[in-house]
Amino acid sequence: MAAVRVLTHVSRVPRPGARPSTAVAPIAFALLVACGLGCGRTSPPGAASGGDAARGAVVFALAGGCGCHTPDGGPPGAGGTEIPTPFGTFHSTNLTSDREHGLGAWSDDEIDRAIRRGELRDGSVESPVMPYYRYAGMSDHDARDLVAYLRTLPASPAANRPAEGELPLPRLAYRAWRLLFAGRTTAPAEAPAAGVERGAYLARHVAICGDCHTPRDRFGVSIPALEHAGVPGGGPLPWAPNVTPDRETGVGDWDESDLSNLLETGFTPEYDNVQGAMAEVVEGKAGAPGYARAPASDRAAIAAWMKTIPAIHRVVRKDGADPAGATAPAATEEKRA
Repeated sequence: MAAVRVLTHVSRVPRPGARPSTAVAPIAFALLVACGLGCGRTSPPGAASGGDAARGAVVFALAGGCGCHTPDGGPPGAGGTEIPTPFGTFHSTNLTSDREHGLGAWSDDEIDRAIRRGELRDGSVESPVMPYYRYAGMSDHDARDLVAYLRTLPASPAANRPAEGELPLPRLAYRAWRLLFAGRTTAPAEAPAAGVERGAYLARHVAICGDCHTPRDRFGVSIPALEHAGVPGGGPLPWAPNVTPDRETGVGDWDESDLSNLLETGFTPEYDNVQGAMAEVVEGKAGAPGYARAPASDRAAIAAWMKTIPAIHRVVRKDGADPAGATAPAATEEKRA
C-alpha cells in the first residue's frame, strides 16, 4: 500500500519490457497536433485555498507521509530520492516551503493542479512517475487541507535534480501519456465519511495502494485485471505482495483486524514485520506521519474495503518467478466451487 509518488515526475512509472523511447515521442507529437496542447482527460480540480493544516496532516499520514519526497536523513518533503524506472531515473522534488527550490512561491491552486492533474506551473505535464491520475479522485476538501499542511513543512534549500535518461521530447510524451492512459476522474467535493465507501476512497485516491501492488504494462500503465495482485521482484520496480483476498496467494486468511493492525504496527498476523517502502509508509519517514498516525477508523475502513475487492490467485515472488501465473477472479471462484 505504499506508492512511489513524486511531484514533478510524478506516478511511479513503467513496468517491465522494452523502452518505447522511439515510439512514444512521435505518438505524443501526433496527438498534440491533432488535439491541441490543452488536451487532458482528468477533470480540473477546484482551487485549493483556505485549507485546515491539522486535517491536512491526517491526509498526509494517509498518503504514507509522501515518503518518496523525503530523503533518508530528512527533513520531511525535501526531495532527492532516486527513483529508477525503465523510462529514466527520476528524483523526487522538494515539497517544502522554500521559495526557490520548494513550493513556497506556488499558489494553492498550482500545487493542487500538480497533485491531482499532473500539471506544472508552466502548463507542462508531469511524468506519470507521480501518480496524479490516482490522486485525481482526492476530494476538493482533502486537497485543500493537504496543501495547507504542505505549507507548514519547514523550508529546505535542497535543489531539485533533473531526470536522467528520459524519453525524447519528454513533456510531449507525458502529455500524450495522460491523454491516452490517465482516464477521466471527477473529484468529489467531500470524501465519504465512513465505512467501506470511505475505505475505497482512501485506498484508491489517498493511500493509492494499487500504485505499488499492481503490475504495469510496457507503457507504465497499471493492469486492471491484476489490480492489487502484487508485483514480482527482480524487475525495475520493487517487489510487492498480492493483497487481494485470495486465500492461497493473497491475504484471504486475514481478518479485518489483522489488516488494520498491519497498517498501524507494520506486523503481520504471523508476527513478521513489513520492510522497505511499506515500513516507511506505515511508520512515516524522518519524523513525518505515516499510516500509524492516521485515525484508527480510517485504517479500519481501508481494511474493510480490502475484504471486498476481487480475489486474484497470483503468486508473486521476490526473485521474479511467477510459476502459478494469475487466475481471474471469476475463474478462481469457479475453481474453488
